[in-house]
Amino acid sequence: MIEKGVDIAPAEGKLGILLVGLGAVSTTLVAGVEAVKRGISEPVGSLTQMGTIRLGKRTDNRAPKIKDFVPIADLNDIVFGAWDIFHDTAYEAAMNAGVLEKDLVNQLSEPLSSLKPMAAVFEQNYVKRITGENVKTGKNKMDLAEQLIDDIAKFKSDNGCDRLVMVWAASTEIYVEESEVHKSLEVFEKAMYDSDPRIAPSMIYAYAALKSGVPFANGAPNLTVDIPAMVELAEQTKMPICGKDFKTGQTLMKTILAPGLKSRMLGLDGWYSTNILGNRDGEVLDDPENFKSKEVSKLSVLEHIFQPEVYPDLYGNFSHVVRINYYPPRGDNKEGWDNIDIFGWLGYKMQIKIDFLCRDSILAAPLALDLALFMDLAQRAKMKGVQEWLSFYYKAPQTAPGLYPEHDIFIQLMKLKNTLRHMRGEELITHLGLEYYD
Repeated sequence: MIEKGVDIAPAEGKLGILLVGLGAVSTTLVAGVEAVKRGISEPVGSLTQMGTIRLGKRTDNRAPKIKDFVPIADLNDIVFGAWDIFHDTAYEAAMNAGVLEKDLVNQLSEPLSSLKPMAAVFEQNYVKRITGENVKTGKNKMDLAEQLIDDIAKFKSDNGCDRLVMVWAASTEIYVEESEVHKSLEVFEKAMYDSDPRIAPSMIYAYAALKSGVPFANGAPNLTVDIPAMVELAEQTKMPICGKDFKTGQTLMKTILAPGLKSRMLGLDGWYSTNILGNRDGEVLDDPENFKSKEVSKLSVLEHIFQPEVYPDLYGNFSHVVRINYYPPRGDNKEGWDNIDIFGWLGYKMQIKIDFLCRDSILAAPLALDLALFMDLAQRAKMKGVQEWLSFYYKAPQTAPGLYPEHDIFIQLMKLKNTLRHMRGEELITHLGLEYYD
């Protein structure tokens, strides 16, 4: 039965994508969008640009592209802005990051050179391994938030943008647990005036975004919007939020492979994961406090997929180890090794080995694009608060309080596409299939 869809405002005018951090991921995203706009390349890895969505029965042969099915902003209508602790333009930052070939970056030198970062909110205690000079100062953290709010308003006016979204693509902050200052918006705002050390820079950006009527997507494992105060603010301002931690390399492999093992009721003794990475992200994660944020995010995946409390004989006592090693010669070309000890019929032991030589920013850039476009769609559809349907993009998806996150990538994709079907009043697809055999 076809349902009534959701009223979605059209994607008219310019969409400003505000990036926190103008490093490897952000410059790869900006360069990629500019390359696609010029016909230099295809948007490989982007669900919004290349993905299709099945509608109705299999025999109906209806499978439009997602960007034609829901009103997604056109890439030609996107304008980028950014904050960074370094003064480098996007062109200089892309050259320094070394992700893209210099010939490609030079072909895009005009739009990349014109993207100059605004001064960033930065606190050394949260990212100890890097220091920059393009940093805001203020009398307290609320003052810094108000400076960001001014930046947002000026960017929107100067660039003639109709709508904005903000994506955190900066470094992983040190591990922070939810405390009393995060429990309500009232307490949080008082703590901002008091410059409470438990309020991280990422939270200041999220606060400024939501106060400005800008959706916020968190690409790092920081706590950021995953606190009651930020959820309250998002509900109050009717803004969508989501996070946390882009699902790119090794964890992407886990959320693909683990559901397969579980579906066949194959047991797991242990899963050992180690990475070498040489970019700025690797340097930051070389600090144990920053690594803990990433480790917690990475470790949560298998527990939720395998459900050891439901299948104690298969998954009740598996060992899960995650390591990240900073290795400068590798640059952005991360290598992830996985050793998986499984057992099958009659308890016989087997092993799986994975050696994933991936490019971290090449995998992350299309995720950041999709999140920006889907968050803009959510805002126009008046979908406020936590956007769990975007779990597909995250290592540690944000959910409603007390609700465990769904990590199985295939269930996540079904959830995402069914949300889009619901928005357009199309029948949700259950894959039951009985109608073909009645």
